[in-house]
Amino acid sequence: MSESAQDPERILRRLEWTVIRRLDGAVHGNYRTLFRGFGLDLADLREYQYHDDVRHIDWNVTARLQTPYVREFNEDREVTAWFLLDLSPSVDFGSGDTKKRSVSTEFVTVLARLLTRHGNRVGALFYGDSLDTVIPARAGRRHVLHLIHRMLSRPQRDRSASTNLGDFLRAAFRLIPRRSLVFLVSDFISAPGWPEPLAHLAQRHEILAVRLYDPLEMDLPDLGLLVVQDAETGEQVFLDTHDGGFRKRFAAAAERREQALRAALSDAGVDALELSTNDDLVDTILRFADLRKRRSQLAGGGMLPAHFERSPS
Repeated sequence: MSESAQDPERILRRLEWTVIRRLDGAVHGNYRTLFRGFGLDLADLREYQYHDDVRHIDWNVTARLQTPYVREFNEDREVTAWFLLDLSPSVDFGSGDTKKRSVSTEFVTVLARLLTRHGNRVGALFYGDSLDTVIPARAGRRHVLHLIHRMLSRPQRDRSASTNLGDFLRAAFRLIPRRSLVFLVSDFISAPGWPEPLAHLAQRHEILAVRLYDPLEMDLPDLGLLVVQDAETGEQVFLDTHDGGFRKRFAAAAERREQALRAALSDAGVDALELSTNDDLVDTILRFADLRKRRSQLAGGGMLPAHFERSPS
């Protein structure tokens, strides 16, 4: 990230002009779909009408008046959002000019500022090879700058223990007791066993899984003989990418991983957004906002798990 890891103000100002202003207007009409509050205040009681949600029937009043009555609520617009950030060495990979970590930083900056502009609070948990940083949820532009600074000032590590998202998610469950909007930002290169704690976390919170990836992780071009290194263990292997059979096996294995990941997120009831190192962040978020809106309408106002797949390259 050439742009001043030392200057969060410059990064935020650039994104406010190039991304946030555009998104803030475009997402404004979908704000309740994307960032719903969780507090509900009883507003009124009225007689049941056809198509009303039977879960809102007030059975005590219904029994007393011998007529079905339903409760109406006002929704608290305030949201507390948490960013669960996988900052393990594997997110430092990028086949071009942009690394997965840079995509993560820009996504967090944009979403945190969109939320705080509407008076909401944001906090973050950082994972290196364990949960090592907790930034309490607060509001305001200055807090967003602090969050960016903490992300950018972390030294890049050459090696670490293998990522274990399961441990990270179990720790997050203990640390975020109140229902919140949770963004899990990771490349999901992890030891197995994370889907169950993710599903457990999703029972309490509304979760959006933001999957970071680089196109080279999906499809290897013919680059001849390469030496590749595991970003976390440091292990090196030789690959002959000139071998067409090897490239096909690599693509098939990548597709199996994709299908398994999507199935795990869907089974956990978690919405998913995929962000590539060569994606346009604005277009990706807008398409996802539209998908959530359409899924919400299909669910009759509820939220069905949605998966936004990467755009065709």
